[in-house]
This record gives sequence, C-alpha cells and structure tokens, in this order.
Amino acid sequence: MHGSPLPSDDETRTGQGVAQEVSRWGAVISLTLGVFGLVTAEFLPVSLLTPMSEDLGVSTGIAGQSITTTAVMAAFAGPGVVIGTRSFDRRWTVLALTTLLIVSSLIAATATSIYTVLFARAMLGIGLGGFWAMSAALAMRLVPPAKMPRAMAIIMAGVSLATVCAAPLGAWIGATLGWRAAFYLSAAVGVIALAVQAFTLPALPPTGHAGLGTLAAVMRRPAIRTALFTILLFVAGHFAGFTYIRPFLEQVPHLDVETISLILLAYGVTGFFGNMLGGMVSERSPRLSIVIFTSLVAVSAVMLAVGGASLMVSAAAIALWGLAFGAFPVSVQSFVVGHAPDEAESAGALVIPAFQIAISSGAIFGGLLIETQGPVAVVAFAAVAAALGASVMAARGERRQLSLG
Repeated sequence: MHGSPLPSDDETRTGQGVAQEVSRWGAVISLTLGVFGLVTAEFLPVSLLTPMSEDLGVSTGIAGQSITTTAVMAAFAGPGVVIGTRSFDRRWTVLALTTLLIVSSLIAATATSIYTVLFARAMLGIGLGGFWAMSAALAMRLVPPAKMPRAMAIIMAGVSLATVCAAPLGAWIGATLGWRAAFYLSAAVGVIALAVQAFTLPALPPTGHAGLGTLAAVMRRPAIRTALFTILLFVAGHFAGFTYIRPFLEQVPHLDVETISLILLAYGVTGFFGNMLGGMVSERSPRLSIVIFTSLVAVSAVMLAVGGASLMVSAAAIALWGLAFGAFPVSVQSFVVGHAPDEAESAGALVIPAFQIAISSGAIFGGLLIETQGPVAVVAFAAVAAALGASVMAARGERRQLSLG
C-alpha cells in the first residue's frame, strides 16, 4: 500500500516559515484596521459639527475644539506612550490603544455635555498618538526588513481610506441616524480591529531603551534631524496650502460646491494610490521617494498658482497633489526607521510632534497669508516649502555621496 511520503525536516521548516509569514501579514492588516478606526474617529466631527453643537447647546466653534483636543493630545501622547509603556509587550500595548478607540467612541456617543465629548476626544488622542508612534517599529518587527516599506504602505492605506470615507460617511449617518450613531459605528470598527489584532498579533517583547535621553540621542543623528526638518518644511507648506484649497477653488477658477467636492474626492482617491506607490519606491530608496514626491507637490502647487484659473489645470494639479502627499508618510517613516533600527519606537515618537507642529504652524501661517495676500499666495508658499523640503533631503544624499567619494 502506497501512502503519501512524509515531509522532510527541511520541508516542514519551510512550511512553518510560510505559515508564519502569512500570519505576520495578517497582523499587519490588523494594524491597518486599527489605524483606519482611529483616523475615522479623528475626522468624524468634521462633518458632524452642526448637529453636535445643536444637540449639546454650544457653538460650532466650541464643538470644533473636539478636533483640536485630539490633535494636541496625540502630539504629546506619541512620545508619552512609547516611554510610559517601554516595559510592556507591544501586543498588549496595541490592544490597549485600540480599546481606547472603542471606549472614547462610546463615551462620545452617549455624551450629554461638550466637556464629556472633549474628555472622550482626549482619550482618542492618546490612542492615535501612541499608535502612530509605534506603527513603523511594529511593521519592522512583523516583516523582513526589505518588505518594511510595503508593510507601512498597507498600514497607511488605512489612513487614506479613513480620510476618503470619514467625512462623507459621517455626514450621511449624521443626516439619517443622528450624529451619535456615527460614533457608535466608530466603536464597532474598533471592536472588529481589536478582535483581529487579538487573533493575529504575536507576542512582541519590548525592545530599545525608550526615554527622554534616548529621544535626545536619536535626534542627534544627522539623518533623523534631516527627516524632521524635511517634515517641518514640507508638512507646514502642505497644510498652509491645502487647508485653504476650497477658498482657492471658489475664488480663482470660481467652481461650485459640487465640482469642488468631486475634485476633493479625486484628491482622496489618488492619495490612496500614492500610499501604495510610496511604499513601492521606498523599497528601493526611502530618500529618493521623499525627494520625488515632495517635488511633485511643489510642481502641483506651481500649476495651481500659475494656471489655477482653468478647471482642468486645477483638477489635474489637485489630483497629482493627492498622489504625491499620499506617498509622503510611508516614505518618511521608512526613512526614519531605516536610520534608527535600534531605536525605531523612539524615532517614530519624534515624528508625531514634528507632524503636529508643522500642521498647526502651516494652518496658522496659511490663514494669515490668505487674509493678507489672497488664495494664490498660500499655494505659492506651499510650492516653495515643498521645494525646500525636497532640497534638504536631496542635499543630504549629495553630502553622503561626496563623503564616500
């Protein structure tokens, strides 16, 4: 009687390796679900401010502070979570951060005062900041180093999907079921993410030596300083320009709301593909990826400043802008982790405040520009800032080559 031959030891080990790799990619997808839920919850109030403010008896300006609270808390929580949980298994840290998404959403959904909403949003900021700070380090531990940019691209896809879906989905649910239902849905997404993470994330014992001294030491590395400086220039320019893109489209090409909505949808869709493209290019060279895509944002902004009165030029420029900006987070995260693999969490923790400082300063400066110089000035500033960011990263590469030569 002839039976199937027993697998050899080598075949057994190979099979186990394949199974483990499949399992690890499942863990990467579980992180995508987590970041999708966190970013969706972050942006939900954008489309719910009016019903929220009416129900809670406050102005829309006060209700809008629910967004500010999350952003400010996330800036502090990035380094805080990394340092405060440095002795904990990262699997349990991720599960705790996702639990914060669920609890904060439920508190917001049942809130009877704006103060309760703000407390819930502060909790969300802790989950969001901590998750962002550790995402690149987690990706690096879950997949082989060469595939780390691809893993980051998959995780960042959750951000792109949330950016595209959160506002329209929140508006629809708010109009049909009420604003509280949108937060209940956010909690449900968190429950799904938590379940998938619990089944797929392996044990991840703490690594590195996260602390204030470590953060300072990592910041002293030339490559990390270059990355942070590039973030400050580029992201500030982006948010100075793109925060006020609707006034630009209304005043320069004189578009109606429906057309503007379609163009912004195109921005979100191309941003999703930019995420994937950034991961592919970063597998070859994260530095080159940063230079290419920051330069493309500069080109897009110049197109708007020079030919933005044309509908076709504006639509094409904003779609290109979305593609290029969508590639930036995965590119810069890959660059940072690649230059601090021994302290990846600390390096990631530095990226969060840099982004938040750039976002805040860019939006403020853009507001001053549009008030004093008009909408063309803000996109012109975005072009200059993006070009400077590209130059900083490109010049760093030239210096390295010269030193090696």
